Amino acid sequence: MKKYFYLTISFLASAFLFHSCVEDLPKYFEYTGYEFADLDANAGKWKLILHNSNEQIAIPTPSSAGSAQLNRELADAREKISRATSDQKASVTYWTNNPLLRWNEIALELATKYNLIPAPNPDGTYPSPDPANPGKYPLFPYSHPPYTSRMLAYLSVAQYDGLIMAWHYKYKFKREAPYQLDPQIKSAYESNNLYSYPSDGAVVAISSREILTAMFPLEKEYLARMAEEHLESLVLAGINVSSDVEAGKVIGAEVAKTALARASTDGMKNAQTSKAKSDSIKNAAKERFGWFWENLETPQRPVGLAPLFGKVRPWNIPNVEAVRVGPPPAPGSPEFNKDAEELKKFAANLTPEQRRIANFWNDGLNTYTPPGHWNRLAKEKTVANRLSPVRTARVFAYMNMAVMDAGISCWDVKYYYHYPRPIQAIPGFKTILGTPNFPAYTSGHSTFSGAAAEVLSHFFPTDANEFRKWAEEAAMSRIYGGIHYRFDAEVGLQQGKAVGAYSVTKAKLDGVD
Repeated sequence: MKKYFYLTISFLASAFLFHSCVEDLPKYFEYTGYEFADLDANAGKWKLILHNSNEQIAIPTPSSAGSAQLNRELADAREKISRATSDQKASVTYWTNNPLLRWNEIALELATKYNLIPAPNPDGTYPSPDPANPGKYPLFPYSHPPYTSRMLAYLSVAQYDGLIMAWHYKYKFKREAPYQLDPQIKSAYESNNLYSYPSDGAVVAISSREILTAMFPLEKEYLARMAEEHLESLVLAGINVSSDVEAGKVIGAEVAKTALARASTDGMKNAQTSKAKSDSIKNAAKERFGWFWENLETPQRPVGLAPLFGKVRPWNIPNVEAVRVGPPPAPGSPEFNKDAEELKKFAANLTPEQRRIANFWNDGLNTYTPPGHWNRLAKEKTVANRLSPVRTARVFAYMNMAVMDAGISCWDVKYYYHYPRPIQAIPGFKTILGTPNFPAYTSGHSTFSGAAAEVLSHFFPTDANEFRKWAEEAAMSRIYGGIHYRFDAEVGLQQGKAVGAYSVTKAKLDGVD
């Protein structure tokens, strides 16, 4: 039943092994339905991100316990459960009572599948994916780190707003779940006694389907199948009846529309530029600083990756200037020479542990990228702390908004300073990880990781040292790999931390006790 998922993981494993024989691929994230540490009864009062009111999306008043309508729905649920096939039962086990985590996994699968640089044309030029014609090679999208960060942010924010509304209505109508109303119906998961109307699972299924279909249009049929399977599982699990599901579908569809309306005007469609525009950005940096980055790939891609991603609309930072860091040291300066010498020493004397770290955090082609890596880490902490779906959504929304803002601020700095990579500025230097198709300063890995660690440290304060250690390791990994200078990494961490602080400030004002 999960053939697609396992094929994707197999493909990912093969790609990862291409980069490294000393680092294991992070394993398939296994968890089952669990008892929530808190039902978060007041979550319906939390502050929304995209919407103004928790009743902005209207749903019908549900039929009451003992009514003929609800009794018919309970009878229908009993019948469906009694006829469930082995595949359907496996589906119930798979989706669990916190299915937001499964949809996050699906998002990372797709990021992995589409994280491929298009092959060059016979004349050495490179084609670009066309969102208006996604099925024509090169397929749309190319889910590079900025694209993946944006995709995860819109997915998470839509899920969060939808679940806040669901919680509001749950505690307004207080309709008990089928397994509470009918002794013949058993819950497939821990009996959390969460009200069932509207179905939070249906909110997540539909909002996720809609956002991911917009981000990965060639996966429309696959995402529709997964959503239908998820929706079916809600009744078979004994946690919802059909009217619960229908109400949740309404909320999910509407929050997705709002999120996608924002996405349509956030400036992402202009992030990849023409060669003429790319050259003008390079020339401006050359006039301003006396240096410029040049892509040294063979064949050479004439335009860097997403030069105008730094102009995409952010979520929580007021503007890129608010977090724009100062300039890097001039090539040939004492500070530059010091860090360049360090890179040469690492290249000549890299230890197995340093190589392991470089490969583990590489997150390059055919992987779910650095933003995906931090989503994986967040999932592990969510389950370990037994968070409810709505509190899970809060973690992912604020973290992924911060990660996208970090990418925007990092790309602003990259193309503002247009700083050369070590492979360009250090004669004869070679890396162990190739060379990215965008300027060096600041490090994207460091900025993404600094932001994610800052937000996760707020939500899981007892693990703050662990998050910050991971962020520092991610930053160092790029030095070990020869991709970045130390000043790229250290300033990137500071930049990411500053960006993450804006999300934390917003989170502190959202009404969560």
